Amino acid sequence: MLGPRFDLCFSDPDASWRAAAHGGASADLRRRFLIHPDNWWYTVWKHFILIWAVYSSFFTPMEFGFFRGLPEEIFLLDIAGQLAFLVDIIVRFFVAYRDTHSYCMVYNRNQIAMRYLKSRFLVDFLSCLPWDYIYKATGRKEPVRYLLWIRLSRACRVTEFFERLEKDIRINYLFTRIVKLLVVELYCTHTAACIFYYLATTLPPSEEGYTWIGSLQMGDYSYSDFRHINLWKRYVTSLYFAIVTMATVGKILAYLLPKFVALIVKGSKTERFRDKMTDIIKYMNKNNLDKQISKAIKGHLRLQYDRSYTEAAVLQDIPASIRTKISVNLYEQFIQKVSLFKGCSMGFIKQIAIRVHEEFFLPGEVIMEQENVADQLYLVCHGELDEIRTEDGDKEEITNHLQNYCSFGEVSFLCNIPQPSMIRAREFCKVLRLDKHSFTEALKIYFADGQVILNNLLEGKDSSLKLKLLESDFSLTLEKQKTEMAMRMNCAAYDGDLHLLRRLIGSGADPNKTDYDGRSPLHISASKGYVDIAYFLIGQGVMINFSDKFGNTPLLEAIKNGHEEVASLLVDAGATLSIDHAGNFLCMTVAKKELELLKRVLAYGINPNARNYDQRTPLHIAASEGLFKMAELLVEAGASVLSKDRWGNTPLDEAHMGGNKNMIRMLEVAKISQLGELSHNTQEIRDEIPKKKCTVFPFHPWDHKADRREGVVLWVPKSMEELVKAAKEHLKSSSGSCILSEHGGKVLDADMISNDDKLFLVSEAQNENA
Repeated sequence: MLGPRFDLCFSDPDASWRAAAHGGASADLRRRFLIHPDNWWYTVWKHFILIWAVYSSFFTPMEFGFFRGLPEEIFLLDIAGQLAFLVDIIVRFFVAYRDTHSYCMVYNRNQIAMRYLKSRFLVDFLSCLPWDYIYKATGRKEPVRYLLWIRLSRACRVTEFFERLEKDIRINYLFTRIVKLLVVELYCTHTAACIFYYLATTLPPSEEGYTWIGSLQMGDYSYSDFRHINLWKRYVTSLYFAIVTMATVGKILAYLLPKFVALIVKGSKTERFRDKMTDIIKYMNKNNLDKQISKAIKGHLRLQYDRSYTEAAVLQDIPASIRTKISVNLYEQFIQKVSLFKGCSMGFIKQIAIRVHEEFFLPGEVIMEQENVADQLYLVCHGELDEIRTEDGDKEEITNHLQNYCSFGEVSFLCNIPQPSMIRAREFCKVLRLDKHSFTEALKIYFADGQVILNNLLEGKDSSLKLKLLESDFSLTLEKQKTEMAMRMNCAAYDGDLHLLRRLIGSGADPNKTDYDGRSPLHISASKGYVDIAYFLIGQGVMINFSDKFGNTPLLEAIKNGHEEVASLLVDAGATLSIDHAGNFLCMTVAKKELELLKRVLAYGINPNARNYDQRTPLHIAASEGLFKMAELLVEAGASVLSKDRWGNTPLDEAHMGGNKNMIRMLEVAKISQLGELSHNTQEIRDEIPKKKCTVFPFHPWDHKADRREGVVLWVPKSMEELVKAAKEHLKSSSGSCILSEHGGKVLDADMISNDDKLFLVSEAQNENA
């Protein structure tokens, strides 16, 4: 059963002319006197010329074989045909054509003329020449007649006619192929018959009896004088001889059998197209689809048929590596010029080029609907599109024209929000399509390009849309990827894998990006003592004095873990030991009795007077705990003995409460020294120094209790001489000359005397006897 006819035109034949009427005077003048190839009267003209082409294709071999100069009545008919073809040549200079690459109608006269001149003009013009008249005018020279065969080029019109019939689903495909096969076979036989007769006429009349037709006898009938036999009888005889000859040598069977087998076995490209078109038409009729949708579907099927060489199936048998090279060669340069991918790395561009797919859209076709969430990104490769915003229900407003190197659907595609406008093809368009999964996979490899794309996307957008973009899924995905890469870099730094760390940073990972604890790869490498990784990261320009959530800098990490080489490397690069809450850190270090750590941090310049939440310095903690070595280290580093905590206590007060005499003595000495540095006025220093008192007894500490007497409490003077003198005066002793401690030791310096010490005034003789 014959189905409905499929319109071979992709768009309304008169649409271009109506568009010209609305496009202004320039478009009207440009297309004046031009012919649309699907215009109805031009279609009539093509069928008229097709009749002449059939006549010319049939008569040319016959003229070559059977005539040495045409009779007058046939000559006039031949001249009429050549005039018709001359008119067709002129008409062709005004017929617009559809570009094979862009599929757009070309109305430029110069392009139309050049295209025809470069293709068939010369052959068509030579075919129109009156070769029979030229043959007679040149003295009937035989080589001139060979130029008649140029006219066989008109058989191409017959071939084109059969191709159109094959695509017309109103006509049975098998019937069309059989008719075409028979026509080809009959024409070949006709041509062979004409050539066989011509060969018989190449001999002079005296030798014609030796030719195949001159020696032929059929019963009592002889062909000895065949030139004077009726033309129709000569042609039938030649046709019979051609059929018998070709059948005898197997030529006909060799040609016909494969062709008939090909007719029986289904699967040709045209037949698949017809079957698919028939099924689609049945589906559309069954569901009563809108005419515009039906037209778009038919157009796409025809487009797929004509553009089948662009399908992926064509390249499916080629190795993947070669397909990759083909894609990169075709699309890489184009994708680089798309504004959305401006500034992206070449590796990312190649990944996109590998993953895109070609698609074609006809004029007036809607590619993307408004308010739909797009899962495909489109890049305009060729053609023009309109960006249309629908308002108030039916009112459409064209907001933008999209041309080559533009992209559309990117906001909806990247941010998972509704498409703000509709995209419709203005003319035949070729676009590259990229699906979301492929895009995401490419970003996993070149994640740094995601931020570049987001920046390009934000450029030129209004503030409200920028806010939506920054809060979109795409932005969240980028942040997630950055966090994942920070973790991977920190893991590489922890494992000491410099190669992996180089590769991650080389692919766009930010070496300053930190993990959930605020730790960067430099923190990790410093804590582990990896000098090579620390050196590489410093060379990458990372932040050296950046603190993590616990207040630790890379230098502190190196110092804590005793990695002097890494610490020196960081100091040479400009690192300073600045610690958040340094007072708490130092106080905890002293409380934990970590003397070596305290030595290292003091050596790298930490402030020994840093205070904790109670305004206590490390020296307060050391004095209260009796940690003499640590206190001594802090004092040497410049810790102040005079600093007071929130209760008003100094480190010296803490030492007195602890009762460690060595600590007290050391801190008192430090206090005097520090006060001396604060002022050059000795009297002020003396007034500031609190007085010490001591009790001096007039006997030897080892004497029996019966010999002991009452002592006297005195202020401790600056020198021992003053103390001996004051003691002798108050004790009324004339023999005392030295001061002993309660353990019997001789006190040589007044600074050795602590507050409330017990001292003994004795003579040298008493001391020796004791």
